[in-house]
Amino acid sequence: MRKLFFLILMLLMLPLTSVAQIMACRGFVEGGYDFWLYLPDSYEKAEELPVVMFLHGKSLSGDSLEMVLRYGCINALMRGRAIDAIVVAPQAQTAWEPKRVMALYDWVDDHYKVDTNRFYVLGMSMGGYGTMDVAAAYPERVAAAIAMCGGASGKELCGLSTLPLWIIHGTADELVPVRCSDRVVDSIRACGDTTRLIYDRMEGINHSRLARVFYLDQTYKWLFSHSLKDKGRPVNRSFSMSKDILDVAYDDFDKSFNVEFVEAVYPPFRERKKYYIVKKGETLASIAVENYTTVSILCKLNGFKKTTKMWKGRKIRVK
Repeated sequence: MRKLFFLILMLLMLPLTSVAQIMACRGFVEGGYDFWLYLPDSYEKAEELPVVMFLHGKSLSGDSLEMVLRYGCINALMRGRAIDAIVVAPQAQTAWEPKRVMALYDWVDDHYKVDTNRFYVLGMSMGGYGTMDVAAAYPERVAAAIAMCGGASGKELCGLSTLPLWIIHGTADELVPVRCSDRVVDSIRACGDTTRLIYDRMEGINHSRLARVFYLDQTYKWLFSHSLKDKGRPVNRSFSMSKDILDVAYDDFDKSFNVEFVEAVYPPFRERKKYYIVKKGETLASIAVENYTTVSILCKLNGFKKTTKMWKGRKIRVK
C-alpha cells in the first residue's frame, strides 16, 4: 500500500505534457524488475488498454534505469512516436527470466486498466532472446511478439508456433549470428505449424540497424492488430520489413521531438558532450538518436544537408 501511494503521488507530480505520465519505478515488484512505466493520454478515459513490454539488449543492462532510455520504446515516445498503450520497459542485470517478466506484467495488471487479451512483447539482441523465451513459456498470455537479432534459450519451443510471432534478423549481424534465429525457426518447423510465423532474414543488415524497428509506426500497428480473442490466432501478414522501411524510421521525428520533456526525464541529456566523433557505418539519423537530438538540429549546428555523408572519425557538433 505504501508503494502504491508513492506511485500515485509521483504520477500526480509529473508535468502535463503530451507524454507526461512516465516514471521510473524501483523496488515495486517483488521477484520482478525495476522499470519505466508510461501511460498514454487516453488512459484516464479508457476502460482498458494494451500493454507493450520492451526488453532491452545487453548494452543497457545494469542498475541504472536511465540506460534503458538510450533506445527502444520509451526513447521512441520521447521522440514523439505515439503508442496508445501502457508501455513497460524493465531493466535486467543478466539474461531475461520469463517468470520475472511475467511477475512484472501481473503487477501492472493488478494496478492499472489492462486489456489482458492484448499483451505484447518485443526486444532485440538479449531482448530478442527474452522475447522468444517469454513467448515460448507463456504463449497463451502473449497476444503477439516481435524478436529481433536474438534467439531462444529454452529447449521447448513449440509454444512459439501457437502465437503470432515476427522474427527479424540480419545476415550481416556479427554480434548475434543469424543462425541463432535460424535455429528457432527450424524448431518451430519441427513442431509442425509455421502458419503464425513471419521470418524476415534480411540480407546485409547488421546488428544495430534493427533498433530502428522500435521507431516505426507499423511496428505498433502490427502488434495491436492481434488479440488473444482472435479465432485461431492468425498472424497479420499485411505488413512487411525492408531496408527501405528501416531507412525512414527516424524521418518524422524532427517536428515532434520534445526537448523539455527529454531534459526532465533524462538528466544526462543536459550533460552530453558538445562534440561527437562519428563511428563506422553511422549516419546523421543514427547519430541523432545516439545523442538525443534530431537530424534538423545537427544540420543547423554543422551547416549540413540531410544527405551529407558521414565517415569514421569525423568530428561534428551535437549541442
